[in-house]
Amino acid sequence: MLYRAMNSAASGMDAFIFNLDVIANNMANAGTTGFKRSRTDFEDLYYQYYKPPGAQDNLGNIMPEGIFAGSGTRVRAVQPDFTQGSLVTTGRELDVAIEGKGFFQVSESGNFYYTRDGAFTTNDTGTVVMASATRGLTLEPPLIVPQDTIRIAISADGVVSVQQAGSAQFQQLGTIQLASFINPEGLISEGQNLFSATDASGTPLLTNPATQGLGLLRQNFLEASNTEPVKELIDLIKTQRNVELNSQVVQASDQLLQLVSNLRRF
Repeated sequence: MLYRAMNSAASGMDAFIFNLDVIANNMANAGTTGFKRSRTDFEDLYYQYYKPPGAQDNLGNIMPEGIFAGSGTRVRAVQPDFTQGSLVTTGRELDVAIEGKGFFQVSESGNFYYTRDGAFTTNDTGTVVMASATRGLTLEPPLIVPQDTIRIAISADGVVSVQQAGSAQFQQLGTIQLASFINPEGLISEGQNLFSATDASGTPLLTNPATQGLGLLRQNFLEASNTEPVKELIDLIKTQRNVELNSQVVQASDQLLQLVSNLRRF
């Protein structure tokens, strides 16, 4: 019995310490553009039944409850939260936020990735890429901004137009499309604000913004992290207390085991 109590409490400590890692990552990325916080889901472990509900007692009566003991908990999954982050104005023409569902699709060496980070820029050929210091991920479908462009306009439905030097008119350059997934929680976080598709997420569907339930684009804005520091702090305190409580159960079980061991000496 006491060993089971120690194991159950130890499983609780292990699960909540893991949850601490998730909370720490959420708080560390409170200022990361397009970051989506994660939530730890727990589940209880198997139960040992000494008498199951519905069994008969010594008098042949059906027992309304059973006698059983659980064996602790474990982490079932870490679930990303894709709720909307607040929009922050930047004034940059190639800063684009998604208001609603969807992901920007970017590519590198034939590999496709998905992001909510709409901080874009142009490379030496005028191709629109993610503003990353380490990787030049190209926006898909590709957009090439002419060298003599003086203004860029991006509409809510993704139409990109440019005004070139010597012209008073805007010329349509192309359209920014958004990717959607039947199960975005099945995406893999790759770091650097990127996700990649898996069998669990399903294949991406690339369509124009404001269609098929996708969000709108907001030029001159970026989407902030959806981490709420106050909520994370509350979860941090709760996790800390849960670890402490489970450690006290381990200590109490150890003390009782020592007491039982001493009784056997007499």
